[in-house]
Amino acid sequence: MIDLTVVDLSRLQFAATAMYHFLFVPLTLGLSLLMAIMESVYVMTGREIWRRMTLFWGTLFGVNFAMGVATGIVMEFQFGMNWSYYSHYVGDIFGAPLAIEGLMAFFLEATFIGLFFFGWDRLSKVAHLCVTWLTALGANFSALWILIANGWMQNPVGATFNPDTMRMEVTDFVAVLFNPVAQAKFVHTVSAGYVAGAMFVMAISAYFLLRGLHQDLAKRSMAVAASFGLAASLSVVVLGDESGYVATEHQKMKIAAMEAMWETEPAPAGLTVFALPGADGNRFELKIPFVLGLITTRSLNTALPGILPLVEHAETRIRNGMASAADLEAIRKDPKDQAARARFAENWRDLGYALLLKRYRSDVVNATPEEIRQAAFDTVPAVAPLFWSFRLMVALGLYFIAFFAVAFWLSTRHRIDANRALLKIALVSLPLPWVAIEAGWLVA
Repeated sequence: MIDLTVVDLSRLQFAATAMYHFLFVPLTLGLSLLMAIMESVYVMTGREIWRRMTLFWGTLFGVNFAMGVATGIVMEFQFGMNWSYYSHYVGDIFGAPLAIEGLMAFFLEATFIGLFFFGWDRLSKVAHLCVTWLTALGANFSALWILIANGWMQNPVGATFNPDTMRMEVTDFVAVLFNPVAQAKFVHTVSAGYVAGAMFVMAISAYFLLRGLHQDLAKRSMAVAASFGLAASLSVVVLGDESGYVATEHQKMKIAAMEAMWETEPAPAGLTVFALPGADGNRFELKIPFVLGLITTRSLNTALPGILPLVEHAETRIRNGMASAADLEAIRKDPKDQAARARFAENWRDLGYALLLKRYRSDVVNATPEEIRQAAFDTVPAVAPLFWSFRLMVALGLYFIAFFAVAFWLSTRHRIDANRALLKIALVSLPLPWVAIEAGWLVA
C-alpha cells in the first residue's frame, strides 16, 4: 500500500508551488505583448512618450520575469523530487515538450530580454522593435509547450505503454502537439494572461492619475490597456467556452463535478447557476434550462453523464485494469507469452485505473469488490471547491468584459482620466485577474 501522508503532502507542496509560480506567468504574457504594442507605436510615430512607456512597463516586466523563472525552476525540480516514478514512467513524452520549451522558448525569451534592456542605444528602432516582439513571442511559445505537456497529462494521446520497459513511449508526436485539450488550454490561458496584463497597467495608471503623477504616460497606458483588455476578456470567454466543449469530450467527470451533476442530465441539459453540493447530491439547485447542453455539446439532444454513472463506468475500467495488471505480470515472468501480450494490448489503457487500488492494497489483482468501489469513488474530485471555483472564474470573466467595455468607451471620448470612480474601481480590481486565474487552475 502507498503511504497516503507522503502522497498528500507531495500533492500539496507541488500545488502550492505551481499556483505560486502562476502568479507571475500571466503578467509575463500580458506585459510582453503590451510592451510590443507600445514600442510599435513609438517606431511608427517617433514620439518619445511611447518610448518612455515601453521602458517603464518593461522594467516591471523584467522584475516579474525574474520571479517567474526562479519559481519555475523550483517546480521543475519537484517533478523529480516528488514524482520521480511518474517522471520515469512518462518521461519520453512529458519530457519532450519541457525540453523544447527550454531550448526554443525560454532561450529565445531570455536572450532577447537582455537585448531589450541593453540595446536601446545600440540597435536601430526597427531592430529593437523586433527584439521586443521576439521577447513576447518567446513568452507565448513557453506557455504553448508547457500547456502541451499539461494537456497530455489530462488527455494522453499519441503514446503507448511498452510492457518490456514499463514506460510510456511516443507513437505520434504530431498528435501530442495538436492535442485538443492542450490547444484549448493554450488559447484560454494566454488570453487570461492578457487580461491580467491589461488590468495591471490599468490599475497602476489609475494610481498615477489619482495622485497626479506621470499624467501623459498614465493616460496613454490606460487607453492601450482598455482596448487590449476588452479584446482579451472577450477572447477569454469565447475560448473558455471551447475549452468546456473539449472537456466534455475527454474529461466527462470534470464537467460533471463542475456542474455538481450527480445523475445523468437528460437532453437538453440545464446549466446550474447555484447549488449547495453535498457528499452525494445537491441540497438545493437553481438551473437555466438548455444552456449547459448548448455550451458543452453544441446540441439540444445529447444527454450528459453524471458523477454516479461515471463512477459505475470507472468500476468497469478498474476491473479491466486488474486483468491488464495480471497480464502484465505474466509478461514479466514470461516475455514470450504471446497470449498474455494480446490480452494486455486490448486493455492496457485501463491499467492506470487498477493502480487506484494501490491506496488500499499492494496486490491490485486480488482487490475485493469493496476496494474496487472505493477506488472508483476516488475518481470523483472535490465537487464543492470545483463547483464554486468555476463560478467564481466565470463571474469575474463577465466583470472584466463590463469593466473594460466602460473603460474603452470613456477612452474613445478622452474622458477616462476624469472619471475618478472608474479609476478607483481599476485600482481595487488589480488582484481580481489573479483570483480568476488561480480559480481557473483549480478547475483545470
